[in-house]
Amino acid sequence: MAKFEDKLTEMLRPAVDATGKELLGVEFVSAGKHSILRVFIDHEQGITVDDCAEVSHSVSAILDVEDPISTEYNLEVSSPGLDRPLFSLAHYQEVIGEVVNVKLNMPLNGRRKFKGELKAIENDVLVVVVDGESYELIFSNIDKGNLVPQFN
Repeated sequence: MAKFEDKLTEMLRPAVDATGKELLGVEFVSAGKHSILRVFIDHEQGITVDDCAEVSHSVSAILDVEDPISTEYNLEVSSPGLDRPLFSLAHYQEVIGEVVNVKLNMPLNGRRKFKGELKAIENDVLVVVVDGESYELIFSNIDKGNLVPQFN
């Protein structure tokens, strides 16, 4: 029962890998003729505009052949930015001790949105502390998450 974005990620991964970049994940925002397919890439030396253009060209070729999206959409390729989206359990592992935003598919204790410090990950459960209270969030119930930039 993979999400649509997961299927797109796996479809596009070989094209991004061929450019030497890392595909962090994709996000599809459905809005009729104004729908957007966002492809997030990274590289240990950072991402340039030329990198985004190269990946956009490679990804477009796959999308044109496979045609997984039946509506009109705009393709955006970018680096993750300061508020880095977190797509996989490995991405969350990298930011233990940082503040994260997490939105759940199904509510936990009547709430779906959590903003707090990611304290630990035990198996596939994230421990997030919000205002001094710990919440255990099952990874498979996470709709989306991102890092919250901290400025001192």
